[in-house]
Amino acid sequence: MANEHEEIFDSLIGGQALGSQPVMLAAFEGWNDAGEAASDVMKHLMSEWDAELVHEIDPEDFHDFQVNRPTLTTNGSGERELTWPTTSVWKATSPDSERTVLLVRGIEPSFRWRTYCEELLSIAAMYEVHTLVTVGALLADVPHTRPVPISTTSDDPAVRELLGADRSRYEGPVGIVGVLQHIAAAEGLDAISVWAAVPHYVAHPPAPKAMLALLGRLEELLGETIALADLPENAEAWENGVNELAAEDPEIAEYVSQLEEAKDTVDLPEATGDAIAKEFERYLRRRDNGG
Repeated sequence: MANEHEEIFDSLIGGQALGSQPVMLAAFEGWNDAGEAASDVMKHLMSEWDAELVHEIDPEDFHDFQVNRPTLTTNGSGERELTWPTTSVWKATSPDSERTVLLVRGIEPSFRWRTYCEELLSIAAMYEVHTLVTVGALLADVPHTRPVPISTTSDDPAVRELLGADRSRYEGPVGIVGVLQHIAAAEGLDAISVWAAVPHYVAHPPAPKAMLALLGRLEELLGETIALADLPENAEAWENGVNELAAEDPEIAEYVSQLEEAKDTVDLPEATGDAIAKEFERYLRRRDNGG
């Protein structure tokens, strides 16, 4: 029976998951991080995969400290500590494939974006990383009661075909996520961008439902099981809390109803094939790993 399930699992993947080579995942606080969903995903992976800090980028050349100020705290010994805004790179080993994963978490820089990206990519090269996955979250006109929309894009036709990704049609101002992806692709890396759409009327962090959606997509790309800890319960509590707030305001309730109707109309054809296969794939992976 186990062999049968493995065959089904392999057929569902269809070669779409990334290989077992080192990969870099990156998220940045700021403009690219609605509800802090993307940066919280990095924190979650650092915790669940026991990541170790391997690099920090000196913030002196990249940050305006009047925009992102250093902070003073008192440690357990009563000593005062000064913490500067910086970008940290953490190294983890994924549990299923045992691939090296570099987890980047930082604050969108104020200056010298090209130099900043080159420094990050030089760290990636040290670990023979050939695939970069940037993770972001944006505010959108989506209802909190429906599955969080996730977009996966790449400018490389081969990557799009392999992963079932889309080509981004966006034109306009971009954040550091877009710049890093563009430079990485120009240097020959397989560059992929994953975004979650967060309801704009509940933009304050945390955003556990968006985190769950992002982690689900990363599971598909990496072919890994990611332990979710208490995220499902937090996401359910978050949605229930927003439901209660909406119920107290007729205008918000009506607005949410309109968003639901629009979303259901657009998504109706997708309640088949690929979506069902992906959910079944995730179920099999979690079952086989005791999740």
